[in-house]
Amino acid sequence: MSALLSISGLKKSFGAVVVADDTSFDVAQGEAVGILGPNGAGKTSLFNLITGALGPDAGQIAFAGQDISTTSAARRCKLGIARSFQVPQPFGGMTVFENALVGATQGAGLHGHEAEAHVLAVLEDTGLLPKANIRAGALSLLDRKRLEMARALAAKPKLLLLDEIAGGLTDAECIALIDTIKRVHAGGTTIIWIEHVVHALLAVVERLIVIDFGKKIAEGPPKTIMDSPEVKEIYLGVDPDV
Repeated sequence: MSALLSISGLKKSFGAVVVADDTSFDVAQGEAVGILGPNGAGKTSLFNLITGALGPDAGQIAFAGQDISTTSAARRCKLGIARSFQVPQPFGGMTVFENALVGATQGAGLHGHEAEAHVLAVLEDTGLLPKANIRAGALSLLDRKRLEMARALAAKPKLLLLDEIAGGLTDAECIALIDTIKRVHAGGTTIIWIEHVVHALLAVVERLIVIDFGKKIAEGPPKTIMDSPEVKEIYLGVDPDV
């Protein structure tokens, strides 16, 4: 498979705080990749660099063969990169349908009946169709997280970035969310997922990348990575000599 996203030598720091330390990796079209790391490792900053919310100090980000290192966030969205946020950020006074419609019109460039039909299909796929006319501010945490994903999917992304979307959910809610993400991935959407709920991540992804202090420390098949002494020490706090 060819690389949809290619990151090479990416560097970003805020004074002495390094959030990307010569980071390099590729993500193939149709792949689901998980990113692990302790709090403050630079995971969300990596998403901000990919989406254009932050500019790199050095290195290159290529998407679908095009260098987007200095491309605006709005343009990257139109090219096919969409994300959810760790803390849901819906337009609280707008309905679920209206929130997703923003993604369809501003991201996918759809209008009129075409935009409406696409949004209804996305809401059905994410389990939100029965709540299409409910104001987003009145939703449960699970449904706000589903709406984060629905709004991103309404933009018709080639690459979907999920930032700790399972955090704070009950076991039953987490299972429901995993099922939704599996359906999205089965439909051909490439996914990069940051998550602390490891069992949820492992139910979906085909490869794991572990970062710490902005530096990639491990990459490979999920079982290999989770069994790595270095990962257990740095991420799980387990002494490898024990």
